[in-house]
Amino acid sequence: MAFTEHGFAHAGKVSEKAGEILKMLGYSNRMTELAKISAYMHDIGNCINRHDHAQSGAIMAFRILDRLGFDPEELADIIGAIGNHDEGTGTAFSPISAALILADKSDVRRSRVRYKYRKKESLTDIHDRVNYAVTDSILLVEPNEKKIILNLKIDTEISAVMEYFEIFLTRMVMCRNAADYLDLRFELNMNDIKLL
Repeated sequence: MAFTEHGFAHAGKVSEKAGEILKMLGYSNRMTELAKISAYMHDIGNCINRHDHAQSGAIMAFRILDRLGFDPEELADIIGAIGNHDEGTGTAFSPISAALILADKSDVRRSRVRYKYRKKESLTDIHDRVNYAVTDSILLVEPNEKKIILNLKIDTEISAVMEYFEIFLTRMVMCRNAADYLDLRFELNMNDIKLL
């Protein structure tokens, strides 16, 4: 679909990170598992269309998980999180949705750029350029400090810091709001400089 990678690698990384966030904050094993399920399924709506993919994905997840016999309350948590993960329409309303948002929006990395576009002269799309410029990315949860930190190293020869904010500012605001929901402070550090 000419977008950065939204397949199994992204789903797996977001799932593991969402679970890790809630586990480190002391949530139950079941809540952690539900966060991992919602995160793994969060982008399935892209098979229909990128536009409104969160809502399409929530409907698809409902059908799948309902057929598997999920408890209605847990099902509502999962589909609500999936339906609210897009920065254009979503918001954190539960621990599961907050963990999904933080894990998803922090998954910026070079390997998300599809292989055929990884040549420097092919980096004409801003999303490819920004993702390819990220040489290191880590989301750290510090429960004792009550903060969550996204540390990025960006090669500014490939993409200017301003380009990152051009496409990611609304995502970072969404991360800040999701962190607030979890009673955490969100910080963004880029090339060892604290920006948020």
